[in-house]
Amino acid sequence: MAGLNVLIAPDCFGDSLTAVQAAQSIAQGWRNSRPEDRLTLAPQSDGGPGFVEVLASRLGQMHTERVSGPLDEDVEARWVLDTAASAHPVTAYIECAQACGLALLGGPPTVRTALDAHSRGVGQLIAAALQAGAERIVVGLGGSGCTDGGRGMVEALGGLGAARALLDGVELIAATDVEHPLLGPMGAASVFGPQKGADPDAVAVLEDRLSRWAEELNAAAGRNVSDQAGAGAAGGIGAALIALGGRRESGAAIIAEHTALQDDVAVADLVITGEGRFDDQSLHGKVVSALAGGAGARQTPVLVLAGQVTLDRAALQAAGITAAHSVTDHAGSVHRAIEDAANQLTGLTTAVAAAYS
Repeated sequence: MAGLNVLIAPDCFGDSLTAVQAAQSIAQGWRNSRPEDRLTLAPQSDGGPGFVEVLASRLGQMHTERVSGPLDEDVEARWVLDTAASAHPVTAYIECAQACGLALLGGPPTVRTALDAHSRGVGQLIAAALQAGAERIVVGLGGSGCTDGGRGMVEALGGLGAARALLDGVELIAATDVEHPLLGPMGAASVFGPQKGADPDAVAVLEDRLSRWAEELNAAAGRNVSDQAGAGAAGGIGAALIALGGRRESGAAIIAEHTALQDDVAVADLVITGEGRFDDQSLHGKVVSALAGGAGARQTPVLVLAGQVTLDRAALQAAGITAAHSVTDHAGSVHRAIEDAANQLTGLTTAVAAAYS
């Protein structure tokens, strides 16, 4: 029997595996059981961790900048500048997680880090991109350890007035698939603060800070930006980018365009994707939902391999997912699934491929 054309297009698995590493682990596992299949690796991102790495594998020059991390330590942050003749305008791709990501906190998030973490390094990356001649700046949002509403980023650019002047004439894009507003029960502090170490009291403090900062952002922009979809992304950096004249676009769509994902899906007999946690949020604008939509139009089966799976079979069928498999279930524990992520994902894929027909 002739082999299948298999498209392997995962997102990152939290802090355990980058999208590139996940794609490689899945490919190794699939080859273990089905060496006759033809594999295409196309790691994806929705704007969070891995955004720059995925883009660097397809286009542009990788740059490294030493910037402020989310707390006291400086960090080495990578970004991409696309100066190819076809890239007009010259475009810089920045990933906020490179400067203020949860993984840069130096340990598990705490109440103190939730209150102290800032986005100053993101502003320094934007300044570096401008210095390098960028006419268009795309900021991938996700995986941040801060909830400062982008205040640190704005201050690094000289303040709201100076930053708006500096970015005048520059196309500024907030790349995110998070639709949350800045404030309220669905806002940055309430929804994402606990994931960043905030207890209920800290969430209240962060919400108060963001409320006062929102008044400044709205005044600078001359309109209400804090209620816009995506304003709450990356601890509210989305709101600050919108106030500086930016607009929101889907991070997954930007990656899909630059990795020619539509072309890959068109020739695939099977699509394999995945992420750290496959839950209801995965079905709303995330990488998995985008792939399922494109594959579903061609009746191409879609398999999801994820660190954890919380959706039932009815939800999978409604979303056009053929099946979803959990690395945690395969590994036997969350701890082993995280600590030995690459090997466990390879092992799960080997088993899934052996049973696939």
